[in-house]
Amino acid sequence: MEILFSRKFKKEYRSFPDDIKKIIDSKLIIFTKNPFHPSLRVKKIKAKEDIFECSININIRMTWCYYDKKVLLRAIGEHDKIIKNP
Repeated sequence: MEILFSRKFKKEYRSFPDDIKKIIDSKLIIFTKNPFHPSLRVKKIKAKEDIFECSININIRMTWCYYDKKVLLRAIGEHDKIIKNP
């Protein structure tokens, strides 16, 4: 599965401290192997067509959609902010 990163995702990723980046990186490895792995707690975002979210940790979420048989990582950040603008 090919994964694309939006500019927004890249910018938000860079804003995290190194310890959180390590957690994100480990979750991305799991995600590339199985985007619906139980530890990611994946769900479709209500009222948003074809946008999904998953848990990085208790406070951080990541959103993505499918694009041309690829995965586009859209955003990453605090749960409430991400859900408002996935």
